[in-house]
Amino acid sequence: MHIRDAKIEDAKRLIEIYNYYIKNTAITFEYDEVSEDEFIDRMKEIMSFYPYLVIEDEGQVQGYAYAHAFYPRTAYSWSCELSIYLDHHAKGKGYGRKLYEEIEKALFKMGMTNLYACISVPEVEDETLTNNSEQFHAHLGFHKVGTFKNCGYKFDRWYHMIWMEKIINEHVIHPSIKAYKDI
Repeated sequence: MHIRDAKIEDAKRLIEIYNYYIKNTAITFEYDEVSEDEFIDRMKEIMSFYPYLVIEDEGQVQGYAYAHAFYPRTAYSWSCELSIYLDHHAKGKGYGRKLYEEIEKALFKMGMTNLYACISVPEVEDETLTNNSEQFHAHLGFHKVGTFKNCGYKFDRWYHMIWMEKIINEHVIHPSIKAYKDI
């Protein structure tokens, strides 16, 4: 098992992982599969400042995680949102925990203070959405800070969205922040 920085050359595999979730789950509220060009543009934007990591096992990418801007205003620069997607056959092997451990280390070194996860949750679990993501984040020290009721509609069902937060750094006066490439 090996974690490394994502490369643009990984895009095809990452799209394969992500598009599964678009087509088959309510984990993401996107409806339409993402094209390679669009995905690469997203990767480039994220990688210009934040970490974007992949986890490999036996030479095959099994998942990825990245941080991105929580909100575009300057005062939010020390906060970021995390996203993680694993190959749907690779769950339960510790890949997600390992990816989050590595990305948190990087974000700490960058000077980030607040990490956020925006998670879709069902009123009642179904074949497209369980509470696994909320439980995963809670296990890693995230706390629920908000619930938006029935705000996402997919597969002829309404889903809630929750925000979870984890504080990883001290909130100091005159904090500094560095780009991932500079740590």
